Amino acid sequence: MSKASGRKSIFITGAASGIGKATAKLFADRSWFVGLYDINEAGLKEVVDEIGAENCISAKLDVRSRDDWAAAMKDFGEATDGRMDVLFNNAGIGRHGWFEEISGEDNDAIVDINVKGVINGVQAGLPLLRQTKGSRIVNTASTAGVFGAPKLAVYAATKFAVRGLTEALDIELSNIGIRVTSLMPWFIDTPILDMGAQDGANVKMSDMIRESGSDVYPVEMAAERAWDAAHGKDTHYMVGKMAERTRFAARFMPNRLKKTLMKTLEPRD
Repeated sequence: MSKASGRKSIFITGAASGIGKATAKLFADRSWFVGLYDINEAGLKEVVDEIGAENCISAKLDVRSRDDWAAAMKDFGEATDGRMDVLFNNAGIGRHGWFEEISGEDNDAIVDINVKGVINGVQAGLPLLRQTKGSRIVNTASTAGVFGAPKLAVYAATKFAVRGLTEALDIELSNIGIRVTSLMPWFIDTPILDMGAQDGANVKMSDMIRESGSDVYPVEMAAERAWDAAHGKDTHYMVGKMAERTRFAARFMPNRLKKTLMKTLEPRD
């Protein structure tokens, strides 16, 4: 097993692709020891090959499983001498489509991974975080957690939940020296943009975004903001100018933002 050997350490879920992978590479490049966790074992192997086995530890982790979390934390703690500077709760899924098109089973998975997975991570990570001075939890939320987005209703609900959990825990854990922050991206060029109402759907969210001409930001931008979220003084870290504009509009012009979103809706079948 690779060892942190005195280096700062970060535990990353959803590390096999997208924001998780880009963040793992950035932190490793900046001399951190990285824990890589995902259900995609082939993707994890690729990340290990890229950043070097001596700089990381990796294992399969389903964030819905408390047993998986316990096993992962045990191994991570052994590799870091009982320390964890940052827990990055990044794993997430989504479905894009009219509310009635998305199955109950898919909605269950979205809630279980995006919300319960984060709660499981915080519970599992607290012992190591408490032993590490200046430790921090970073939760991946979304701009959809600032203002509810059409055809992303349940996904948006989960990201509002992550935002609320982040704000509550940032206060609650302050008296034991743990900060809690969130990453709130706009559309990022990751596999999650390929979500449809169900797996194998012909119409993907990425198609809608490209047709609308909306901005899509690179994963490297999100990784840099994850670094900021792990070090800065704010609670929420927006990714991209459109995320900042949406936060402003949601606060000061909510009705105008709602009308703008309503104009994007195509006729129902």
